[in-house]
Amino acid sequence: MRRKLAAGNWKMNGLTASLGELQSLASAHPDPLVDILVCPPATLVSAAAQCCATLPIAIGGQDCHAERAGPHTGDISAEMLKDSGACASILGHSERRENHGETSDMVRAKARAAHAAGLIAVICMGESLAQRDAANTLDIIAAQMALSIPDTSTAENLVIAYEPIWAIGTGKVPTPAQIGEVHDFIRTRLERRFGPGVGRGVRILYGGSVKPDNADTIFHVPNVDGALVGGASLRAEDFSPIIHALSEST
Repeated sequence: MRRKLAAGNWKMNGLTASLGELQSLASAHPDPLVDILVCPPATLVSAAAQCCATLPIAIGGQDCHAERAGPHTGDISAEMLKDSGACASILGHSERRENHGETSDMVRAKARAAHAAGLIAVICMGESLAQRDAANTLDIIAAQMALSIPDTSTAENLVIAYEPIWAIGTGKVPTPAQIGEVHDFIRTRLERRFGPGVGRGVRILYGGSVKPDNADTIFHVPNVDGALVGGASLRAEDFSPIIHALSEST
């Protein structure tokens, strides 16, 4: 039985004062029925991990370098994230793929580094609106899965986040049928590549304009094991109803 996961991606938001939101979130969910992961900016990872040391909230990073160490000014290694108290890292987010030119090959190398450091790799994938309109969604997802997911993946160290690019921060959300089609496809591909044990154990999240008012509908779609939430994860009062909706869907 896959334990569901509510993951928050703070992106380039948050200062030290924002850590109070973690305390508020924990107060609202002292004994959650689902896993809660918050990925703040790198400047807050260590402080957030310390803040949540006794709270039911795990902390993750938003990216990591493929190399363990070296002359990579401004980059952060998976080992550094682990040392800071992180247990996971988001990798291959569309904003990284688009704004920083990250390819699926690069994402795979980063995921391999995350696994070597003992981190869960939350690998993102999704199609653009043009690709959706051209009916190429499943081909895009298949290619991203084949190239982004390393052979070191297990049910314990891999999470897939399906995030249609056209839904991120736009308020647009695919229909339940569209979400279900992609999540079912991802599940089938995982089982085919890794076998039923791993394939059925990997959690598949939906991401893209997840809000308190649409979360319940999304979480009742088969093979949706939770959500990767952006803006709505910045404040406990917005993220908490999403976590409640996920808990009620278990």
